[in-house]
Amino acid sequence: MANKNNDSRQAVSKAFPQARRDRAPLFAAVDLGTNNCRLLIAAPRGGSFRVIDSYSQIVRLGEGLNESGRISEQAIARAFEALSKIAAKLKARNVRHVRCVATQACRQASNGAYFIRSVKQRTGLDFKIIGPDEEARLALIGCHDLIEPESQFVFVLDIGGGSTEVSLVDSSQVRRGGLAGLLRKPPIKLWTSLPIGVVTLTEAFAHLDEADAIEKMRTMALDYVANWSGGLDVKKAFAESKAHMIGTSGTITCLAGVHLGLDRYRRDLVDGMWVTHSDMHDVIGRLRDVGPVERQNFPTIGAERAGLMLAGCAIVEAVWQLAPDARMRVADRGLREGLLLSMMSNSKRRRRRRRRKSTGQSTKAENTMQAANVG
Repeated sequence: MANKNNDSRQAVSKAFPQARRDRAPLFAAVDLGTNNCRLLIAAPRGGSFRVIDSYSQIVRLGEGLNESGRISEQAIARAFEALSKIAAKLKARNVRHVRCVATQACRQASNGAYFIRSVKQRTGLDFKIIGPDEEARLALIGCHDLIEPESQFVFVLDIGGGSTEVSLVDSSQVRRGGLAGLLRKPPIKLWTSLPIGVVTLTEAFAHLDEADAIEKMRTMALDYVANWSGGLDVKKAFAESKAHMIGTSGTITCLAGVHLGLDRYRRDLVDGMWVTHSDMHDVIGRLRDVGPVERQNFPTIGAERAGLMLAGCAIVEAVWQLAPDARMRVADRGLREGLLLSMMSNSKRRRRRRRRKSTGQSTKAENTMQAANVG
């Protein structure tokens, strides 16, 4: 998985030579999660954007967090290594529009705020710790164009390292309002943040042998889903309306790659593909059966993700129980893309306000001059 981002963005880089790309205003989104640290640099293109550069590094910021309540010194060192590389990329590209967000690990850690201040002092990157509701909103914005045109509802699943966000969205309102309406007020009918992610769930049962850990992870994930009061509304929406799921996370894209039998990760094949519950159930069964050594040999998983896959599988299965007959659309996009679209929309609004103000000032000056000439 180490070359996942390079593989997925290479064609875009070739299509836009350096001199041409550098003339466009560049925007960057940085997502510091419980497991990954990721960057996406893009230039506006119509109502969307074209990717200029990307970067992803597993930093395991939440390693040991549930036990200690703090981000460890080792995790901080890994994060600073990744963030220093990101800061260098932003400087080299002369990116002026940058938004950096941190999620569950920094929300939970007693030293999270201190760590964020240290990041700004050492790298210049100014992070905002966002809440789970903002995570859900940004993930939806990032995945909005994967919503099936005729659907009435879409159920979005976003699995993180420290938490899992799920939301039920009114698709018809998304279509009526378009991206602009979605940016103003996403029509999220209900949502929750489950306090389990691939890192926290894996660490909770790391002391057990794998067979016992699998059953404990499945039980915990199923209990959290079953205890969510909104689950009944999700089941009703799928029973009475045309609806589908969207899954966005490294777990889901890795599973999709295994399902396709890819010998290397290919975003062009994975992003937007459809999978059934049966398809995913079969893949999850294969990964459980092969054991930890063979699991890391799947090309779209690799050694870094292999140890977290069973926890991700447990969460996927538990959430899918709310709509077992539903199809899922796989999204290799989410929070970072939502950040970029939000930033670009805000930039457009600011430019329009400046133009209106400038036009108003010019008109006022012209009227004053005309009055003086008449006098």
